[in-house]
Amino acid sequence: QVQLVESGGGLVQPGGSLRLSCAASRSILYKDVMGWFRQAPGKQRELVAQIKNGGSVNYADYADSAKGRFTISGDYAKNTVYLQMNSLKPEDTAVYYCNLRRGQDDYWGQGTQVTVSS
Repeated sequence: QVQLVESGGGLVQPGGSLRLSCAASRSILYKDVMGWFRQAPGKQRELVAQIKNGGSVNYADYADSAKGRFTISGDYAKNTVYLQMNSLKPEDTAVYYCNLRRGQDDYWGQGTQVTVSS
């Protein structure tokens, strides 16, 4: 079992920035895929960004809504993945969840609320 704990959410004005952190209770392994998902009220959970531990190279993917504004990164020595969110918009308001996909197994954090409002 792997526990994931998110932090860094909060209230921010449009155009502002936040950095979310996801700390894993165990090491992030080679080929693990760490992702950030979000779920707004009344909507389905959607992928925002993900990063695959490729050893010397990491592979990142982004939803179209996140490209150019969000950056996912990993500090595997700290078992932590980050999501830097810039130029935030009201439509980014959601609960953000961290996910670890390891082979056939999926692990989820409890979520952190991000609210973008003036």
